[in-house]
Amino acid sequence: MSEPHVTLYALADAEIRLYIDAYLQLVASSKGLADIRPEQLTDRRPRTILLAGLGVSRFDFTAEEAVENWKSRQAVPFDLEAGITYGVYENIRKVGSEFLESVEKGTDGFTKFDPPFIKSNPQYLPILQHLAGVFSKSALKKQVGSVSDNSISAPASNRLSTLLTERVKPADINKGEILQRLESTLEGIVRDLVGRVLLESIVVSALEKRGVAFQRENEYDSLSGVIYDFRADFVLPNAAEPLAFIEVRKSSSRHASLYAKDKMFSAINWKGKRRDLLAVLVVDGEWTRETLRVMACVFDYVVPIGRVDDLANTLKAYLGGDATKLRWLIDFRISEANRKST
Repeated sequence: MSEPHVTLYALADAEIRLYIDAYLQLVASSKGLADIRPEQLTDRRPRTILLAGLGVSRFDFTAEEAVENWKSRQAVPFDLEAGITYGVYENIRKVGSEFLESVEKGTDGFTKFDPPFIKSNPQYLPILQHLAGVFSKSALKKQVGSVSDNSISAPASNRLSTLLTERVKPADINKGEILQRLESTLEGIVRDLVGRVLLESIVVSALEKRGVAFQRENEYDSLSGVIYDFRADFVLPNAAEPLAFIEVRKSSSRHASLYAKDKMFSAINWKGKRRDLLAVLVVDGEWTRETLRVMACVFDYVVPIGRVDDLANTLKAYLGGDATKLRWLIDFRISEANRKST
């Protein structure tokens, strides 16, 4: 059973980092998943990553059997997100079920929602929210005030207690349905972690392995541009003397055009200010061919997440003085028009 006050988000965050580490080790030992051997798959995490990433629906294989599955699916594109997140979902679903059992026990079979129990166990908020039939944070805030799974105030605990008492009918509780409703919460957690942790962690690993200096978004104030000053996901070697920036973005085909326009404007804004600034976009997901083609006319490099090791070599060469790596120059100036007095 998980420790008290550890949230589903914190547990998922810790688990995804373990899976990222396992993935990076597997990639390094297998020449980018090109040479898979049984000794690389003795642990559960790399085995799960490989099988889930290839779309295998069973996971009770030995290491040798997992290798045979890989051999039989070598033409299947490896889905990085599916490979990493399968085990994360598996873990937090288990913990979510444990949370529901703890709430059932702590509320005497969903009959007594005492405010002290709610206040002292904020990590159970997702379960309580779905028991109350409130399916969004904004709706919950309107009814009980500002709450989170890290902290619930005494007044909010009282209001949530009243809401649960009014709405929950113990005889009508179907725990399977509650866990099914919880899926939307779990999906939101994992989506956030994929965007915030997964892709950028892989970029960090590639840069660090080659000794490329960089600053992440939270480590500097801004990168100045022609129109506005903003922060890229990575600036190399630092924001004081930038030579390159990296933006990391996952997309779906439905949002590709919108994301492309946003990223291209940022690149033009920054490259227009510094002629020697190398612009890099690392992508994952279902980008359309046309948006990738257009972005490649602005960014010096548009590369998939699976090729970041090669990208890191390019960036190291550029920072070392290889000016041939710069692909595009953008001349962009905005100045006030001269006005003649009348």
